[in-house]
Amino acid sequence: MGLEKNTVYTRSFEETISLGKKFSATLTKKDVVVLEGALGGGKTTFIKGVVKGLDIKAKVLSPSFTLVRQYGTGRLSFYHIDLYRLKENEIFNIGIEDFLYAKDTITVIEWGEKIEDFIPAYIKIEFSLLDQNVRKIDFSLKGYKGREMKI
Repeated sequence: MGLEKNTVYTRSFEETISLGKKFSATLTKKDVVVLEGALGGGKTTFIKGVVKGLDIKAKVLSPSFTLVRQYGTGRLSFYHIDLYRLKENEIFNIGIEDFLYAKDTITVIEWGEKIEDFIPAYIKIEFSLLDQNVRKIDFSLKGYKGREMKI
């Protein structure tokens, strides 16, 4: 698979938001981003920064109960999907393949490790909570040729 990792540490809510904004500048249409990590690991906070960085004016909420949220008309549109409550066999019943690689859209999937074997190319971000404020965030690529992941 050859996933080369780039690791960043954040030490506050604000740093995690800032990192998300910085990461958003690396995104292009049809990107799929898989987020992994424990509850409270910073995934939704990071997404708040990504949405700000894409100039999307929206309040970011965890989609745990709605499963999919779409955020609108910034530089790119944005699907935020949360698979936490779904079993693998239920995931494809929600039509997830309709959200992957959509035109002028970025798709971010929390708990995406449940389907990463079915996604040919994605950016993987792993969140580890080291203490109450410190997060280790690993960025890597799968299936992208000639693209680097430098944050």
